[in-house]
Amino acid sequence: MRKILAAAAVMFLAVSVFAQGAAITGAVTDETGGSLPGATVVVAGSGGSKTGFAGSNGKFSVVPAGNGPYKVTVSMPGFATHHQDGVAAGAAITVSLKIAGMGETVIVSASKVETTLANAPVTMSVVAPATLTTAPSQNFGDILRNVPGVNVIQTSARDVNLSMRQGTSTLATSTLVLLDGRSIYLDFFGLVLWDLVPSNPSDIKQIEVVRGPASAVWGANALTGVVNILTKTPRENPSTTVYLTGGSFGTKGGSREGTSDHYSFGGGISFARAINDKWSTRISAGYAKSDAYSRPTGRVPVIADPRISNPVCNVATGVGANCVGGAPYPVDGAGTGNFQNDGTKQPKFDARLDQDMANGGRVTYSAGYSGTTGLIHTGIGPFNIQSGSYMSYGRVGYTKGAFKVAGFANLLDVEAPNLLLVDPETLGQVKLNFKTQTYDFEVGHSKIIKENNVLSYGGNARRNQFDITLAPNAKDRNEFGGYIQEEYFKDKFRLTVGGRVDKFGNIDKAVFSPRATVMFKPANDQSLRFSFNKAFRSPSAINNYLEQDIFNPTPVDLRALGALAPLAPASVRPALTTPFLLRVKNVGNPNLKEESVTAFEAAYTGTFNDKTTIGIAVYRNKTDNNINFSTIVPGTSPELDRLYPRGVPPFDVYTTANVPALMGITVTGVPVPGALLGFLNQISPLVGRSFVFPRTVTTYLNLGPLQQDGLELSLDHRFNNEWSLTANYSYQKRPKALTADAGQIPYLDSELSLPAKNRLNASLNWNYARFVGTVQANYQDKALWTDVLSQPFHGYTEAFTMINANFGVKWNNGKIVTTLKGTNLADKKIQQHVYGDILRRSVTLDTRFTF
Repeated sequence: MRKILAAAAVMFLAVSVFAQGAAITGAVTDETGGSLPGATVVVAGSGGSKTGFAGSNGKFSVVPAGNGPYKVTVSMPGFATHHQDGVAAGAAITVSLKIAGMGETVIVSASKVETTLANAPVTMSVVAPATLTTAPSQNFGDILRNVPGVNVIQTSARDVNLSMRQGTSTLATSTLVLLDGRSIYLDFFGLVLWDLVPSNPSDIKQIEVVRGPASAVWGANALTGVVNILTKTPRENPSTTVYLTGGSFGTKGGSREGTSDHYSFGGGISFARAINDKWSTRISAGYAKSDAYSRPTGRVPVIADPRISNPVCNVATGVGANCVGGAPYPVDGAGTGNFQNDGTKQPKFDARLDQDMANGGRVTYSAGYSGTTGLIHTGIGPFNIQSGSYMSYGRVGYTKGAFKVAGFANLLDVEAPNLLLVDPETLGQVKLNFKTQTYDFEVGHSKIIKENNVLSYGGNARRNQFDITLAPNAKDRNEFGGYIQEEYFKDKFRLTVGGRVDKFGNIDKAVFSPRATVMFKPANDQSLRFSFNKAFRSPSAINNYLEQDIFNPTPVDLRALGALAPLAPASVRPALTTPFLLRVKNVGNPNLKEESVTAFEAAYTGTFNDKTTIGIAVYRNKTDNNINFSTIVPGTSPELDRLYPRGVPPFDVYTTANVPALMGITVTGVPVPGALLGFLNQISPLVGRSFVFPRTVTTYLNLGPLQQDGLELSLDHRFNNEWSLTANYSYQKRPKALTADAGQIPYLDSELSLPAKNRLNASLNWNYARFVGTVQANYQDKALWTDVLSQPFHGYTEAFTMINANFGVKWNNGKIVTTLKGTNLADKKIQQHVYGDILRRSVTLDTRFTF
């Protein structure tokens, strides 16, 4: 009996092996014959499909399921997908992948499902892995500045902000940023701390940029666009990479000119391996450090307000009702009203473990930590992020085909004192400490209905918990959302219709974000698209619940009353003989509505001869209920004065009933008591004037509609496998305030920023077996910034052209690459924000080892 069972077992195993077929083996190369480790190989037959990956030498072996013949599909980011039919079991094949045309690039951020760039229902750009490794860039801002429609500013060694198709600002809040689909947008304020991305450059597969509203699938906060940073799986990059970087930057023409501390350095390691057919892992760590940049000195240049007709302003003297600017820049050093500029230190660690299931699915476990220090600029001055501040995360996700389910947690802990403002209660620095916890669960799927219909659907639930010193009454928030999208295609036409509904705990009603796109495809690699989108941004916890007392940095000067000082109580007299800083409030607004944008766009994308891709996009965005940090002091805004009599909310002034014991502090540090107000009321008839002091000076308001129109042009051309050229131009028309609805506050002239009208980027790239390099130019028009305090602190930044380049040498068949990188090679004095640091020439030497 045992012999019979043994024979049966042998026969069963033999049948199973025959049913699977012998392994299909081979190698994957590029057009030059170089191996492509990490390429994905899918073998499909009657028994289903099996997936494998090219190893570090580019070779693969996949045992197929079922009987042959089989279809082999090989893909690799940056290369055109290769399909080969009729492959027999046991065959050995060699696959040569061509560099992909732009339209063939596979993306996931347009609709949360895989599609090609040419078929995406929105305008998108993709930063390819080759660009990430060779670009003369120091941070994500330098990389994304070269994307059309993206407005990037850098204000310190660590502080980068961006917006799309509108002016950006400090603490920019309109763009959703993701890492492998996990939001790193900080919901407590709506900003992104780009240095808290834990990935090393070699781990990034590509960066996908949705240039336009995307709430229809991504939900709240994808107001003007989405940046999705996608990393390689461990099997796509089976290697160990070590990188070291170091260099220096200029400080001429600013506060740190002549100093010796103007260096930066960093390094990191990434280890990725396939442990076996089931498990693979990646572990990476890195560290970066930079000294402080130079700060601007002197005063903000005085200009006549360009937002009004016939402004009254003597630029030479700074006198006139319509003058903008004139405030002194704080000195880079110790002392009242000054601050010491700071550099940054950024440690990071990331780990990922992939489990490939027998059913073709994959479970991904990942966790990471990233820390930072340095300045973050805001509308009320700079805060200095302290050592020990960090964001950590954990994520578990499962994918099988188009089905995806994932959950993540983001834990943020930051301490950041303000470097200029004094807390009236403690007479120390205003503290911005925030501990937030975000928990998110998401599910999504896509199905083919018949043969020309694709249905995508999904949703998420999120919990935000807030502990914020500047918003002690901030309420924890629950968020829920769901989306559905249908794509129908027939012949040369594609129609996409979808929408998403979101309900936030701080918004009374659910918000609907629709999307509709009609696309005509005269050829597979060309598309003409007309689209409509609507998106929204929810008020943040700070927007709703800010509660901050400060001393207003603009002094009150009552020295004209000095002759009456002997009549005043002794405690009041210093305020009549010395200018003083008034105690005031910045407060949130719990009644804010969601900010929205309605967008219309016509766009064309076409690829010719697999070498040249042209992109054209014309758009009109209408934002409404714009959430704006607005000055509400009587007399500073004619629009508010017309709507609200003095003393009526949102105006809030001091009275004898609400004045605090400490009303201010003189510029020499002497306390000013609340009794000053009583004395001034007593002498008011004597001097023939009344005295009104604002108690609340700024709050968040929903402002009326604003229209943004623009044009984007792009060209990508590949001369051959070694040489390529990219260029793009962005035109943004001056924003136009539209008529407000009844009872709505119109967009205030005093709050209107003017973004750069013209932006132009161009780069020439080469990549040979031994040498690699890039020459790049960025041009940007002047821009008007109004996001810091009041008009004396507003002003222009001048137009600039930044020339960047790098040159790299490959050693040991590309296993070692040394690259010399330079930004702002002409050493121009560049400020990208009126209160931002000065960016001078920077030169670094990078060395990358791959094992």
